[in-house]
Amino acid sequence: MSSLTAATMSQMRFHCAEDTIKINALLRVGYDSDLSDAGKLVCFYARQLEGTPYVAHTLEGDTEKLTINVDQLDCTTFIETLYALSRTTLERRYSWRDYARNLENLRYRGGVMGDYSSRLHYISDWISDNRSRGNLVEVTPDVPHSKYIVKTINFMSTHADSYHSLKNDSAMVAKIRGYESAYRNHRMPLLPKSWLLNKDVEKVLHEGDFVGLMTTTTGLDISHLGIIVKDSDGHFHLLDASMSGGKVMEEQPTLFQQLKGYKSNMGIRVFRLR
Repeated sequence: MSSLTAATMSQMRFHCAEDTIKINALLRVGYDSDLSDAGKLVCFYARQLEGTPYVAHTLEGDTEKLTINVDQLDCTTFIETLYALSRTTLERRYSWRDYARNLENLRYRGGVMGDYSSRLHYISDWISDNRSRGNLVEVTPDVPHSKYIVKTINFMSTHADSYHSLKNDSAMVAKIRGYESAYRNHRMPLLPKSWLLNKDVEKVLHEGDFVGLMTTTTGLDISHLGIIVKDSDGHFHLLDASMSGGKVMEEQPTLFQQLKGYKSNMGIRVFRLR
């Protein structure tokens, strides 16, 4: 596989001059760990990133670029970073250019960055596109007590003023609306949060699985992302880039306890690196 990313240097946006050095160092540590299990690698890199400050909207700008930033993470860029680090390590590579290629391959429709609309903004779209290209596996339908729900996803086009790149661009809104049309009355799997303490469920889900928190918000599918880690009793916790905690951290309540108090949460979707 080529080590070159489709995005050129001029199409990339770095947080600082040390970004490539930091990514190379992370990849070297991961490479030297000799871990070959995808879930264990995801957890390994998540622990390396613990304490990283939570910063939102790092991907936004006047022009779409492949943003590379391991110093500031939100819940989505945290998961993307874990994927790109783990995928690169599984390929037995340790160059930031391979990381960049894998990041682009995950973040954009068909694996190629174009304009703002080419970014996979909705997690349902992100899962579907990456699953079709062999990057991710959806686990949710195979989890005991999972079910399907139907929901229309159109939050971005119906709240265009909330997005910098859509606010004054009717053509871009139309593009987004076109992609949303594939998710009208969309059927998606869900594990209701009431089952998170079930022993059969705990046996199926693995540490390092990616978790999407399903929301009741009209037009939206998933409101937050993290990974599963387990305590000594085998109960799930969320390790995430936490807005309330201000950093990448392991949430101390169990995932069941955490979601129990969220009236806007219906449950979770689970997917993992193939």
